[in-house]
Amino acid sequence: MIIGWREKVSLPQLGVGTFSAKIDTGARSAALHATDITRDDHHVTFVLALPRRHHHCRLPLKGMKRVKSSNGQIETRAVVETDVKIGKITLHIDITLTDRADMGVAMLLGRGSIGPDFLVHPTKTNLLSRKKPKTP
Repeated sequence: MIIGWREKVSLPQLGVGTFSAKIDTGARSAALHATDITRDDHHVTFVLALPRRHHHCRLPLKGMKRVKSSNGQIETRAVVETDVKIGKITLHIDITLTDRADMGVAMLLGRGSIGPDFLVHPTKTNLLSRKKPKTP
C-alpha cells in the first residue's frame, strides 16, 4: 500500500479529529506533540495542542523510553498506546509524548509504527486520507 510523506490522521480513542502527520522512514517510532505532561504510576495526562484547538488527554502509561531526537539530544519520554486512523486504516501503535512545537506537524509516524505493509511516496501527500470525489 502506498502512503504519502504527509497524511491526515485522527486519534479516535482520544476524540481527536483529523490533523497532519509526517511519515518519516528515518525515525523508528511515533511521536506526538504534547505539553503539560504529567504522569503517575499508571496514567499520563497531557495537552495536545493543534491549530485552533487544544485537547486534554489521559491515557494509561505504557512505560518510559529514552529517545535520541533528530538534533541528537537524548530525552526520556512517556509512552502511550492508542489507535491512529489514516483514511480507512487503523493502526494500534506505541507513541512517545514530546514537545514538537518547533517541528511543523503535531505527529511523526516512524517506520516501526507503519510497519512493512506501506511504501512511502516521497512527493505525494494524503494518499490514504484523500476524500474520494463523488460520482453523479
